[in-house]
Amino acid sequence: MKIPTTLKHKPVIVSENYENVDGRYAFNTDAKGLSLGLAQWNDRGKVDISAKVWRYTGEKWSRQSEELPLHRVLDLAILTCRAKLHFREAYRYEKLYDTKNPVIDRVGLQGDAMTVAVCTDNEKVDEDIKLFSQALSDDDELIGERLSTLARILKEMGY
Repeated sequence: MKIPTTLKHKPVIVSENYENVDGRYAFNTDAKGLSLGLAQWNDRGKVDISAKVWRYTGEKWSRQSEELPLHRVLDLAILTCRAKLHFREAYRYEKLYDTKNPVIDRVGLQGDAMTVAVCTDNEKVDEDIKLFSQALSDDDELIGERLSTLARILKEMGY
């Protein structure tokens, strides 16, 4: 299925077969494509690149399609990696995190740091963190394959 090119987000680089590789939803997903392109929020003289997940309901392109600036896509990847790293050792804590210090890390970015922490404001965090940990474990092969691919590409790029 071809990603639309007549909408406000202007695709430049696309993956139009994303539905075939969408993790555990492969071949049964409404996420039909991914694109990198010119952001829909661009103003005259100011151009931002964004990433977009294109969703198709079977009848039309969905308003639930998501568009993110590239730095946020990478920030989500950083957050995912840091969470995965935390859960490698989380078994050491009775509740899978240090209840006295729920901050997992501070990742330096742009002169400050992105705080990565367990959301203790969630009143069911003790239950939810167990579910999260199990889901992360269940998806280890899917996530691991993507992280290995990302690591290989980053290495090729010199990072």
